Amino acid sequence: MSSLVVRRTALAASTAALVLLATACGGSSDSGDEKAGDGKTAQADKTASAAPTKALGAAELEKAALTQADVKSGKVTIKPPATDDVAQDKVKTGDTACTPLALLQAGSYVGTPAATVKRSWLGDAKKPPAGADPQVALLAGLDRSKVVVTLASYDDGGAEQAMKDLQAAAGKCAGGYSYTAAGTKTGIDKVALTQAPAGADEAFAVTQTVNAEGVKAPVKGVVVRKGATLAYFPAVNLASAASGKDFDFPAELVDAQLAKLK
Repeated sequence: MSSLVVRRTALAASTAALVLLATACGGSSDSGDEKAGDGKTAQADKTASAAPTKALGAAELEKAALTQADVKSGKVTIKPPATDDVAQDKVKTGDTACTPLALLQAGSYVGTPAATVKRSWLGDAKKPPAGADPQVALLAGLDRSKVVVTLASYDDGGAEQAMKDLQAAAGKCAGGYSYTAAGTKTGIDKVALTQAPAGADEAFAVTQTVNAEGVKAPVKGVVVRKGATLAYFPAVNLASAASGKDFDFPAELVDAQLAKLK
């Protein structure tokens, strides 16, 4: 196996133990003049209601949170480990305008919710083709996505404001930024808005390009609003972290969560 593949695979393995691709040797990024989405932005555009919906309490959020029975694939963890539960004050950015994006990707939340509940989901491992090259087989084993799902409910229009803050950050930080989560620095080279899911009062979707030791890889995030509650879905794929190739966001999680937030 080539040293390059070994290095990239080691990088991917290390990200699994950190918070959504906050790499141990994260690179820095330079700001540029790119615009979010490069003209391909397709975000859900719903007008927030004049009278904000009342926030859900912790017990209500717990009832609405995903369980294993709600998903068709992968494994739902009801009590995620501490590495998947980074506090807001442990996430720092070089540019505060980009903080909402960093909070999303670190598995935290934007603003000051009245209550939160967290889950994690790990996709099923894929089997490599029979007789596959060892390098191909190794990457096939890593080709599984991980998502930290956070439900956060807000009083006094806080959910709507958090969505505005995310949209603003995507525009201001399109050319890249850096952040530190729980002491680990990560460089983002690019931020691009992507196709937001349907079925929510508001929705936001973004792909951020991480630069770690010269390997540029996508990490993805989706946030949906139903009333006063936001559901955050930051996603990372270990094979993508090793190879730099794109991966499909597990949209089934968003659909399942929205169904429980009706």
